[in-house]
Amino acid sequence: MPSLTAPGELKELLARHGFRFSKSLGQNFLIDGNVLHKIIEGAGVTKQDKILEIGPGVGTLTQALARKAGEVTAVEIDRALFPILEETLKGCSNVRVLRGDILKLDLNELIREQFQGSPFKVVANLPYYITTPIIMRFLEEEQPFVSITVMIQKEVAERMAARPGTREYGSLSTAVQFFTCPRILARVPANAFLPPPKVGSVVISLERREKPAVAVNSRADFFRVSRAAFCQRRKTLLNSLSASGLTDMDKGTWKKTLQELGIDPMRRGETLTLEELARLSNYVSHSLRVE
Repeated sequence: MPSLTAPGELKELLARHGFRFSKSLGQNFLIDGNVLHKIIEGAGVTKQDKILEIGPGVGTLTQALARKAGEVTAVEIDRALFPILEETLKGCSNVRVLRGDILKLDLNELIREQFQGSPFKVVANLPYYITTPIIMRFLEEEQPFVSITVMIQKEVAERMAARPGTREYGSLSTAVQFFTCPRILARVPANAFLPPPKVGSVVISLERREKPAVAVNSRADFFRVSRAAFCQRRKTLLNSLSASGLTDMDKGTWKKTLQELGIDPMRRGETLTLEELARLSNYVSHSLRVE
């Protein structure tokens, strides 16, 4: 069996199967064994774990997961990779490879059939162009994952883990941190992939919280308020909220409301903590009910 972390052997494998990289699918195969170790270690994979891998590619990470985990279910969209996976995963009896688009599959059905509804870990080298939709789907649908440990684009990872007041902090930060505790595990150079991507890469772990980071009356309102606060970053919070259409309140009423909530109307949205956003969204939820 060829070594999937040896560029020469991997290229020979791909050529033998007539495989061509698809730019539209964002295919960059990991060829660095040290990075593989960091992903497995960061995810804390044990024989008791059930793993969902998204986009196994040629099976590099899949092989490593199979050695450490109890069960691995890998979902691959590219039918051209299946003959390769059949070869590279031969003998991995605890691995199931399914064909499908993770953004279109019924996750409830997938998890029920593959994991019988029990907790699982997501571990993957995600296609960068659909990173955020994939992760947000697992969060918003409240799937029973324990953690999500993934290789993603550096800028996206930094936004997920950003703290209030930083340039990277925004609505993605608050959404991810509402449900999970993000932790950047490693920065990965472009030469760790075949072909090398044109963007920086990071391994990030999102540990699921036992309960959301803050208590809110309506999650929908919390995320609406968060998006409104960040939508015009150079404007004050007062101006952003006044123009948001969240409620029928005029600018004067918004100013008074923010002051009563202990939030300076002249602050910018990117300085608000999760607690302050929760306080604000709970007020919006209450005012909408009154209306």
